[in-house]
Amino acid sequence: MANLIEITDFSAPELDVYARLTEPQLRARQTPGKGLFIAEGAKVIGHALDAGCEPVSLLMSRRHAAGKAASLIARCGGAPVYTADEDVLARLTGYALTRGVLCAMRRPALRAAEAVCADARRVAVLEDIADPTNVGAIIRSAAALGVDAVLLTPGCCDPLGRRAVRVSMGTVFQVPWARLGAEKADWPDPGLARLTSMGFRTVAMALDRRAVRIDDARLQSADRLAIVLGAEGDGLAPATVAACDDIARIPMARGVDSLNVAAASAVAFWQLCARL
Repeated sequence: MANLIEITDFSAPELDVYARLTEPQLRARQTPGKGLFIAEGAKVIGHALDAGCEPVSLLMSRRHAAGKAASLIARCGGAPVYTADEDVLARLTGYALTRGVLCAMRRPALRAAEAVCADARRVAVLEDIADPTNVGAIIRSAAALGVDAVLLTPGCCDPLGRRAVRVSMGTVFQVPWARLGAEKADWPDPGLARLTSMGFRTVAMALDRRAVRIDDARLQSADRLAIVLGAEGDGLAPATVAACDDIARIPMARGVDSLNVAAASAVAFWQLCARL
């Protein structure tokens, strides 16, 4: 049975997750391994539930609770559902709920890179990509175009940040992902060494005179391939490029030197990963 609770007091502590806690605070909240994240939109929340994520509470307008979110509420068991009119919710959260529904969920336990890559042939490695929009878009392309897992260096932003989850359209719960270490010193070495020990050939996506075209047959034929992508602006660190087995580039027309990293990832994944 739905546990609907009308919002009457903005200061209620149970609303902190939606109104007052920052994303770093959500990650660190409570005991280790019991942090939270916020999923937005019925489709995204549905993917999170499919992946086994545990709902803590939901926030939505009255009309969504009585309408299109009713089946979602049923899937969340007895989790409290906080409701109000849309304008009240916007004042509480500080932004309009364009997708109508928020859900606070327990963060799943982090998996080791070796575990998520056990059966992988193609993986994406994201080096220090701090923009959650780019991370979400890359993960969405990875899900659509046949990437088996995504690995993040210690400097990457959180894939379970609200914006990254939203932009990924919930595919962050479908593609296995892990971090290649927790400290800055863990990348590029020993992170790249871990990839080599797992049997991956590494290819750096970089603007470099030594780079081969992305459609080079040697890349396509690699049994296990790790595609390494860098942040906007500076791209991959020189030490990373130097340490990878190969360097690849996407041919460009009209004097354009590069694509946004999210767009470049989609081109690379289609060329090197897609088995559709």
